[in-house]
Amino acid sequence: MVAVAGAAESRTVGATGVEVRVYAPADVARMRAIWNEVVAAGAAFPQIEGLGSDDEAAAFFAEQTRCAVAACEGEVVGLYILHPNNLGRCAHVANASYAVDAARRGAGIGRALVLDSLASLRACGFRGLQFNAVVASNVGAQHLYESIGFRKVGMIPGGFLNGQGVYEDMYIYYHEAEGR
Repeated sequence: MVAVAGAAESRTVGATGVEVRVYAPADVARMRAIWNEVVAAGAAFPQIEGLGSDDEAAAFFAEQTRCAVAACEGEVVGLYILHPNNLGRCAHVANASYAVDAARRGAGIGRALVLDSLASLRACGFRGLQFNAVVASNVGAQHLYESIGFRKVGMIPGGFLNGQGVYEDMYIYYHEAEGR
Protein backbone atom coordinates (compact mmCIF):
# COMPACT_ATOMS: atom_id res chain seq x y z
CA MET A 1 0.00 0.00 0.00
CA VAL A 2 1.32 3.42 -0.96
CA ALA A 3 -0.48 6.64 -0.12
CA VAL A 4 1.05 9.78 -1.55
CA ALA A 5 -0.33 13.16 -2.48
CA GLY A 6 0.89 16.45 -3.95
CA ALA A 7 3.63 18.45 -2.23
CA ALA A 8 2.17 17.75 1.20
CA GLU A 9 4.36 18.12 4.24
CA SER A 10 4.09 14.46 5.35
CA ARG A 11 2.72 11.09 4.25
CA THR A 12 3.12 7.53 5.47
CA VAL A 13 4.08 5.10 2.75
CA GLY A 14 3.78 1.33 2.68
CA ALA A 15 3.51 -1.40 5.24
CA THR A 16 7.00 -0.63 6.53
CA GLY A 17 5.73 2.57 8.12
CA VAL A 18 8.06 4.87 6.21
CA GLU A 19 7.06 8.50 6.66
CA VAL A 20 8.15 10.85 3.89
CA ARG A 21 8.10 14.50 4.89
CA VAL A 22 9.73 17.81 4.11
CA TYR A 23 13.00 17.98 6.00
CA ALA A 24 13.48 20.09 9.10
CA PRO A 25 16.67 21.86 10.21
CA ALA A 26 17.12 19.21 12.93
CA ASP A 27 17.44 16.57 10.16
CA VAL A 28 20.43 18.15 8.41
CA ALA A 29 23.23 16.32 10.28
CA ARG A 30 21.66 12.92 9.55
CA MET A 31 20.92 13.91 5.95
CA ARG A 32 24.54 14.98 5.47
CA ALA A 33 25.78 11.64 6.84
CA ILE A 34 23.54 9.65 4.47
CA TRP A 35 24.38 11.89 1.49
CA ASN A 36 28.12 11.63 2.18
CA GLU A 37 27.89 7.84 2.52
CA VAL A 38 26.56 7.64 -1.06
CA VAL A 39 29.15 10.12 -2.36
CA ALA A 40 32.00 8.22 -0.67
CA ALA A 41 30.87 4.91 -2.19
CA GLY A 42 31.57 6.40 -5.63
CA ALA A 43 28.95 4.26 -7.35
CA ALA A 44 25.94 6.52 -7.94
CA PHE A 45 26.40 10.27 -7.35
CA PRO A 46 28.59 12.46 -9.59
CA GLN A 47 30.07 14.38 -6.65
CA ILE A 48 33.61 13.48 -5.60
CA GLU A 49 33.58 15.37 -2.30
CA GLY A 50 30.86 15.10 0.31
CA LEU A 51 29.19 17.97 2.12
CA GLY A 52 31.87 19.23 4.49
CA SER A 53 29.84 20.64 7.37
CA ASP A 54 26.30 20.86 8.61
CA ASP A 55 26.25 24.52 7.54
CA GLU A 56 27.31 23.57 4.00
CA ALA A 57 24.70 20.80 3.97
CA ALA A 58 21.98 23.12 5.27
CA ALA A 59 22.72 25.61 2.48
CA PHE A 60 22.78 22.84 -0.17
CA PHE A 61 19.47 21.32 0.92
CA ALA A 62 17.80 24.73 1.33
CA GLU A 63 18.54 25.68 -2.29
CA GLN A 64 16.60 22.71 -3.69
CA THR A 65 13.04 23.13 -5.00
CA ARG A 66 11.95 20.33 -2.66
CA CYS A 67 13.94 18.28 -0.21
CA ALA A 68 12.29 15.50 1.75
CA VAL A 69 13.35 12.78 4.14
CA ALA A 70 12.16 9.27 4.83
CA ALA A 71 11.85 8.47 8.51
CA CYS A 72 11.20 5.16 10.25
CA GLU A 73 10.12 5.44 13.88
CA GLY A 74 11.40 9.02 13.91
CA GLU A 75 14.87 8.21 12.53
CA VAL A 76 15.88 9.75 9.19
CA VAL A 77 16.88 6.84 6.93
CA GLY A 78 16.83 8.46 3.50
CA LEU A 79 16.29 11.65 1.55
CA TYR A 80 15.81 13.17 -1.85
CA ILE A 81 16.43 16.49 -3.53
CA LEU A 82 14.27 17.79 -6.37
CA HIS A 83 15.24 20.74 -8.56
CA PRO A 84 15.15 21.88 -12.21
CA ASN A 85 17.18 19.65 -14.50
CA ASN A 86 18.25 22.70 -16.47
CA LEU A 87 17.43 26.39 -16.68
CA GLY A 88 15.27 28.69 -18.76
CA ARG A 89 13.24 26.90 -21.40
CA CYS A 90 14.09 23.51 -19.86
CA ALA A 91 13.36 24.37 -16.21
CA HIS A 92 9.95 22.67 -16.32
CA VAL A 93 11.68 19.26 -16.23
CA ALA A 94 12.96 18.21 -12.81
CA ASN A 95 15.95 16.20 -11.72
CA ALA A 96 16.26 14.32 -8.45
CA SER A 97 18.80 12.47 -6.36
CA TYR A 98 17.95 9.84 -3.75
CA ALA A 99 20.04 8.59 -0.86
CA VAL A 100 19.16 5.77 1.54
CA ASP A 101 21.19 4.69 4.56
CA ALA A 102 23.16 1.62 3.38
CA ALA A 103 21.96 -0.40 6.37
CA ARG A 104 18.32 0.25 5.42
CA ARG A 105 18.40 -0.48 1.68
CA GLY A 106 16.01 -3.06 0.26
CA ALA A 107 13.17 -2.14 2.64
CA GLY A 108 11.14 0.03 0.25
CA ILE A 109 12.57 3.35 1.42
CA GLY A 110 13.90 4.29 -2.02
CA ARG A 111 10.55 3.45 -3.60
CA ALA A 112 8.76 5.67 -1.06
CA LEU A 113 11.13 8.54 -1.84
CA VAL A 114 10.76 8.19 -5.62
CA LEU A 115 6.97 7.98 -5.38
CA ASP A 116 6.87 11.07 -3.18
CA SER A 117 9.03 13.02 -5.61
CA LEU A 118 6.76 12.02 -8.51
CA ALA A 119 3.65 13.01 -6.54
CA SER A 120 5.26 16.40 -5.81
CA LEU A 121 6.22 17.31 -9.39
CA ARG A 122 3.10 19.24 -10.42
CA ALA A 123 2.87 21.17 -7.14
CA CYS A 124 6.52 22.19 -7.62
CA GLY A 125 5.85 23.39 -11.18
CA PHE A 126 7.42 20.48 -13.07
CA ARG A 127 6.01 18.55 -16.04
CA GLY A 128 8.34 15.57 -15.75
CA LEU A 129 11.35 14.05 -14.02
CA GLN A 130 14.62 13.21 -15.79
CA PHE A 131 17.56 11.27 -14.41
CA ASN A 132 20.77 12.11 -16.26
CA ALA A 133 23.18 9.59 -14.83
CA VAL A 134 21.82 6.23 -13.67
CA VAL A 135 25.00 4.17 -13.53
CA ALA A 136 24.90 0.85 -15.40
CA SER A 137 26.06 -1.14 -12.37
CA ASN A 138 23.24 0.36 -10.25
CA VAL A 139 20.79 -2.32 -11.33
CA GLY A 140 18.68 -1.89 -8.20
CA ALA A 141 17.90 1.71 -9.13
CA GLN A 142 17.19 0.74 -12.74
CA HIS A 143 14.78 -1.98 -11.63
CA LEU A 144 13.04 0.41 -9.22
CA TYR A 145 12.66 3.20 -11.78
CA GLU A 146 11.39 0.88 -14.50
CA SER A 147 8.91 -0.77 -12.10
CA ILE A 148 7.45 2.69 -11.36
CA GLY A 149 7.10 3.55 -15.05
CA PHE A 150 10.26 5.48 -15.91
CA ARG A 151 11.42 5.01 -19.49
CA LYS A 152 15.07 4.54 -20.36
CA VAL A 153 15.58 7.13 -23.09
CA GLY A 154 19.30 7.02 -23.70
CA MET A 155 22.75 5.79 -22.78
CA ILE A 156 26.07 7.60 -22.51
CA PRO A 157 28.95 5.16 -23.04
CA GLY A 158 31.57 5.51 -20.32
CA GLY A 159 29.80 8.58 -18.95
CA PHE A 160 30.42 7.84 -15.26
CA LEU A 161 33.81 7.50 -13.59
CA ASN A 162 33.22 5.39 -10.50
CA GLY A 163 35.16 5.53 -7.24
CA GLN A 164 37.50 2.77 -8.40
CA GLY A 165 38.55 4.75 -11.47
CA VAL A 166 36.53 2.66 -13.94
CA TYR A 167 34.38 4.30 -16.61
CA GLU A 168 30.84 2.92 -16.69
CA ASP A 169 27.93 3.53 -19.01
CA MET A 170 25.13 5.66 -17.62
CA TYR A 171 21.48 5.80 -18.58
CA ILE A 172 19.00 8.62 -18.91
CA TYR A 173 15.49 7.97 -17.59
CA TYR A 174 12.27 10.01 -17.87
CA HIS A 175 8.82 10.01 -16.25
CA GLU A 176 6.03 12.47 -17.04
CA ALA A 177 4.30 14.20 -14.14
CA GLU A 178 0.91 12.78 -13.23
CA GLY A 179 -2.11 14.59 -14.62
CA ARG A 180 -0.49 15.78 -17.82
